[in-house]
Amino acid sequence: MKKVTLEKYHCMGNDYLVYDPNQNELELTPGNIRRICDRNFGAGSDGILAGPYHEDGKMYVHIYNPDGSEAQKSGNGMGIFAKYLRDAGYVQKTSVSWMTINGEETVFYLNEEGSRVKISMGHPSFWSDEIPVTGERREMINQTMVFGKIPYVTTCLSIGNPHCVIWMDEISKEMVCRIGVHSENADCFPEKINTQLLNVLDRTNIQIEIYERGAGYTLASGSCACAAACAAFKLGLADNNMYVHMPGGVLEVEIKEDGMVYMVGEVGYVGKIILGNEMSEKLRSL
Repeated sequence: MKKVTLEKYHCMGNDYLVYDPNQNELELTPGNIRRICDRNFGAGSDGILAGPYHEDGKMYVHIYNPDGSEAQKSGNGMGIFAKYLRDAGYVQKTSVSWMTINGEETVFYLNEEGSRVKISMGHPSFWSDEIPVTGERREMINQTMVFGKIPYVTTCLSIGNPHCVIWMDEISKEMVCRIGVHSENADCFPEKINTQLLNVLDRTNIQIEIYERGAGYTLASGSCACAAACAAFKLGLADNNMYVHMPGGVLEVEIKEDGMVYMVGEVGYVGKIILGNEMSEKLRSL
């Protein structure tokens, strides 16, 4: 049987494995996705980008969380997949688009190598039914919510996937993990939620800590960075162009007059991973 090969990339320490169905024969399942992403028993990653798939003249990509669930969106994942498409010779143009379960995504290459990318992240929505958040339809701005029996003033939004942003003067990994373990699966979020603690440094610089649904604590996230930037802008705490500082690095986020959000980031290539016969066979049994 053919060995499973994966290409590993990262964006500010947020690492993904690219699974190319044109180079592999394995059918991905929640069970083998969890094993591949496991940092002790597998290759280790924050998720898997599966593609490119082609159907009806369109390119498709699936984004999988390390718990085996399929994600609606990943800003860093989009940048990484665009870099892979360039490296593998699928794309020579200055931009590329594909379909996900969230709709069409577009990435612009800012250098020849494809390592610096500008990503169109769509328009944010703060309406509860579009995030979604249970209860009557309302804008989720400065809403008090209780996680782990502690009330927090939150701003929730969707930017293709759901986010809960909590503005604080001091933030830490320990604090976002303490809140995130409760907020991710709170009953008010029927599709779960990504949680960001937001610290505003000045009008053009914000700092965040991240707890992602399906992944847990994360060093960096493109969609989380954009969501926090949109929340800070909506609350009047920051300008429409800002730098988002995360433990893994810094992303530049721009919010246009029409509300369209763009992020700019750097993608790094780690290398090819060829799974051994024993591991490849184990994955086929899961």
